[in-house]
Amino acid sequence: QVQLVESGGGWVQPGGSLRLSCATSGLIFAGYTMAWYRQAPGNERELVAAIATGGSTNYADSVKGRFTISRDNAKSTVYLQMNSLKPEDTAVYYCAAVGAIYLNPTTSVDSYDYWGRGTQVTVSS
Repeated sequence: QVQLVESGGGWVQPGGSLRLSCATSGLIFAGYTMAWYRQAPGNERELVAAIATGGSTNYADSVKGRFTISRDNAKSTVYLQMNSLKPEDTAVYYCAAVGAIYLNPTTSVDSYDYWGRGTQVTVSS
């Protein structure tokens, strides 16, 4: 069974940083495209960042330059480093995976087959 477990969420003041982790099991991690999505109350789930098996990345314009997605194939884990956090970053953050190799990672939510349960990120003063 494929399982994705997020961790690292919490409360932080504007301008602060958090690092999210997504530990995976039940899959050959190196063959999976990975992504982070987020969803705030009343909003649609939106892409934050995605990373292909070869390391190519895509970011939402709203987080570009502030967030960094990375993967550690030896640990079967994907990370999201979030810096210069803003109140509008407040949301539940979800890890997603699809067993496909893309030159550039897909940004379509419908492409991802496996999802974690989410971790809450709250940015406020």
